Amino acid sequence: MKDNFKACLEFVLKHEGGWSDDPHDPGGATMKGVTLSTYKAYMMRSVTKDELRNISDEQLNDLYKTRYWDNAKCDDLDVGVDMVVFDMAVNGGVGRSSRMLQRCIGANADGAIGPKTIALTKGIMPRDLVIRFSTERRNFYKTLETFDRFGRGWLRRTDECEAKALDMIGDK
Repeated sequence: MKDNFKACLEFVLKHEGGWSDDPHDPGGATMKGVTLSTYKAYMMRSVTKDELRNISDEQLNDLYKTRYWDNAKCDDLDVGVDMVVFDMAVNGGVGRSSRMLQRCIGANADGAIGPKTIALTKGIMPRDLVIRFSTERRNFYKTLETFDRFGRGWLRRTDECEAKALDMIGDK
């Protein structure tokens, strides 16, 4: 939903924290949820870990808006649905988040949210769609080889994201 980016980003950043360079994390070096490879693509040049550690708030906001929120078409999604799709896009990639949404609504899961996907989301109550999506997300995490190491955190984040999204929806 338009104008919901700031609230959703606040949630994401709460979970993404600061600097991480865990050798067990396939994402590698990460600052506030932005991997070195994502930052390199955003900057359109090679970047160092030190540059990533010092990413500005302006760059961070723009990167999250353009690379995740906009690519997942979150402005076109209902409030709450935008939250879960955006958070998963950040945590698992825009394509994966888009395919999850498409599976939840019975669309062709091609990983690109377009007018047909948006139209199909409108036929499902946002509350129901948030719950379906969150269930799909939990099931996905449980299939990952790194679940034993990171799974509790992913499931906690999913639970908190679902609760936040349902709170945004309210009694609708």
